[in-house]
Amino acid sequence: MIPESVTGALALPIANEEFAQRLRDQLTTVEDRLRTAVAQADALADDASRHLVTAGGKRLRPLLTLLAAELGQGVNQRVLDAATVVELTHLATLYHDDVMDSAPVRRGAPAAHQVWGNSVAILTGDLLFARASRIVAELGPEAVILQAETFERLCLGQLRESVGPAPDEDPIEHYLGVLADKTGSLIATSARFGALFAGAPAEHVEALVRFGEKIGVAFQLADDVIDLSSDAETTGKTPGTDLREQVPTMPVLLLQAAGRRPNCDEHTRQTLALLDEDLENDAALAAAIASLQQHPALKQARLTAQQWAQDAISELDVLPTGDVRDALTTFAGALVDRTA
Repeated sequence: MIPESVTGALALPIANEEFAQRLRDQLTTVEDRLRTAVAQADALADDASRHLVTAGGKRLRPLLTLLAAELGQGVNQRVLDAATVVELTHLATLYHDDVMDSAPVRRGAPAAHQVWGNSVAILTGDLLFARASRIVAELGPEAVILQAETFERLCLGQLRESVGPAPDEDPIEHYLGVLADKTGSLIATSARFGALFAGAPAEHVEALVRFGEKIGVAFQLADDVIDLSSDAETTGKTPGTDLREQVPTMPVLLLQAAGRRPNCDEHTRQTLALLDEDLENDAALAAAIASLQQHPALKQARLTAQQWAQDAISELDVLPTGDVRDALTTFAGALVDRTA
């Protein structure tokens, strides 16, 4: 059975119970494959590799792979392998991201680098990338190329986020490009793999890729809002981690844009001043979060996430009506209308 800490199909309301149960059964199979894939002969590597799998998660990427396969001939062994690959790849990025962001908590548990140190966390991420590569190699040259292209975009997105926008580049447009690479690319590949390996029509595959890219951006924009509006018990992550590490997110970028306007209001100036405080101090961080929660930038960021989700849903117009399209629409809504 799927552990309680794993959501995915469990949290996706689907009217057709037979369809919903089929997805749950398939997600259980993927979960079993995932736990087998992360197993290592070395005791330390095994413990570190299992750390985030055991902690749970939404399994959104494999769920999207399974849903996309329904537009073809349904889930087969290649689709199940692909669903395992995309989640392994995602997990690997989390090990690396938490080191780069100095995140203390992930999925309600201490981040791997907090338990074993940075070197072990980075190498564990590398191990999971290697395991994903072994599985994807068995899916053929096209899958290898797609995985390599996705991995390249993941790295470029992280690099662009680390370096920041060029002097003549709009910070918000730069950030949206980062999200498309860091998050949208893998979600788009998740959809592509499912449709492709189930033999879906080419126009459906391409529509799902566009859907996946846009919903990936929407998902991360929603995460930006959640990081400031939910508590650690709900999200499994420490609120304000990005603020503390001075990682720009959409609410902050919108706040900064408001601060550059000639008619900048006092609330905006005060909130910007709070962000310049020493946010390593818990009280200063809490004050900055509280001020941002009351600023229109947070609402605007939420609306931006919802707009990206609506744009993603519009890409589904070419798909046949029915349970799959309805589930994909619900999937898009669930990604932005959440608290964790």
